[in-house]
Amino acid sequence: MTDARYRRIVLKLSGEALAGEQGFGIAHSMLESVARQISEVQKLGVEMALVVGGGNIWRGIAGSSQGIDRTTADYMGMLATVMNALALQDVLEQHNIVTRVLSAIEMRQVAEPYIRRRAIRHMEKGRIIIFAAGTGNPYFSTDTTAALRAAEIEADVILMAKQVDGVFDSDPMKNPDAKKFERLTYLDVLSKGLGVMDSTATSLCMDNDIPIIVFNLKENGNIIKALKGEPIGTYVGR
Repeated sequence: MTDARYRRIVLKLSGEALAGEQGFGIAHSMLESVARQISEVQKLGVEMALVVGGGNIWRGIAGSSQGIDRTTADYMGMLATVMNALALQDVLEQHNIVTRVLSAIEMRQVAEPYIRRRAIRHMEKGRIIIFAAGTGNPYFSTDTTAALRAAEIEADVILMAKQVDGVFDSDPMKNPDAKKFERLTYLDVLSKGLGVMDSTATSLCMDNDIPIIVFNLKENGNIIKALKGEPIGTYVGR
């Protein structure tokens, strides 16, 4: 049926990655690239769920630093993820990929409410699901959403699609001599404060033994390479 290493995956897309080179908003070229790669994933028979961030439109922490109430700012960020999810759904369906958006905040006109059993059933029927609106709670990042949903749907791995090819000891965008890590443990990420995902999300993955693969979304074909277990990016596990 498939030569993929994983049966069910969660793909975490950062909002910044969807912005592409323009740095803000939604770059249609990035949506097209993601759609093409997801189409290849479906051919492998892998069940896939997406969690999308909203940093290309609005970041709750940034909003609160400007004087907006933190809870309000976080809810605004959740709505930004819904916008990204709808854009992704539209492009995926243009590629004949049946998709469902499941929102943690109820908005029946544009998305289904998140129900764990419904999400699993959609995947079993070969549909791609997109988790929108984070966890539905303020003070939690979409990284935590990815870890929580992965645990709930019993995913085998979380693929973290970033703008850089893995985890480094410093920002590779600013430091050309930044060292890339090929493999890390969860405790390495927590103790060294590495920017893989926030500590809540990392702890959730560690408690539920969910590995994380961090890779560059901009390089076409990387999603398939990660699925097949090829050595790309950074692997985080035990």
